[in-house]
Amino acid sequence: MTETTATPTTPSQTAEVPLRVGTRASLLARTQSEQVAALLREALGREVVLVEVTTEGDISAAPLASMGGAGVFVSALRDALLRGDVDLAVHSLKDLPTYPQEGVTLAAVPPREDPRDVVVARDGLTLGELPAGSTVGTGSPRRAAQLAALGLGLDVVDIRGNVDTRIRKVTSGELDAVVLARAGLARIGRVDEATEVLDPLQMLPAPGQGALAVECRSDEEFLADQVRLALDDDRTRAAVTAERTVLNVLEAGCSAPVGALAEIAEGDHGDELWVRAVALSYDGAVAVRRSATGTPDDAVGVGQRLAAEMLEEGADTLISERVS
Repeated sequence: MTETTATPTTPSQTAEVPLRVGTRASLLARTQSEQVAALLREALGREVVLVEVTTEGDISAAPLASMGGAGVFVSALRDALLRGDVDLAVHSLKDLPTYPQEGVTLAAVPPREDPRDVVVARDGLTLGELPAGSTVGTGSPRRAAQLAALGLGLDVVDIRGNVDTRIRKVTSGELDAVVLARAGLARIGRVDEATEVLDPLQMLPAPGQGALAVECRSDEEFLADQVRLALDDDRTRAAVTAERTVLNVLEAGCSAPVGALAEIAEGDHGDELWVRAVALSYDGAVAVRRSATGTPDDAVGVGQRLAAEMLEEGADTLISERVS
């Protein structure tokens, strides 16, 4: 375990010391972190600066699944946090491992962007309009398995890179289409480039997709309270908690072929939490799909019950054995 040498910040210091927000260096990561920083400046009335941190996922060209999944984007930011190099770390929530990190607290989950996936295809085409054999790029086993399950005869290829790199593979003619998170395109002002927004019935998003996570050191209780009051959204937190609980109970990592989406809607007796989830074999040939409902204040319980039903149907077997 990495030990922190940072001294907890007292309330009297907050107006004098700039708040350092750790971020990855990509355009999307910096844009997300700057959105968080702007909200904190307004709410806390203090200077907030971004500090770039390079992660293993940023410097390696290997497939994410071979490096342990999207969690490789998180560890360097958490290390910087624990060392005291930064005061807060901003992540895409879908990248966070579901197990807790000692010394780190999830201070806030801001309001979520649209969590759905989108297609960016040549000639403005949708998935259904792409001819059989068309090449579709994604670095996500979850997306690859669900694309295969659609039975469209598409050639799904593994890709890495930032949003611009992936879209350029389409505009250059290297690929016919790519599948991306709508939230990322929206945050950098490029959502109009999507040629189709995928219905969750076709493509369930990753647990936590579209949401951000703001972490701080566990010994910074005053700062955590400030950040929570400034940024946290109860409905978003309940939804992503249910989704991530499904992932956790299934013992599936961030790169497993598991999709989940929770939504809160008004019911006859108050707000209701509705969760849908899918676990697939890596080739998309077999899937376990289930849904569950409950109340937002029982988000963990709803996720646990849903995952238990999926385990009874063999979901753990699907996600533990990669199909060759």
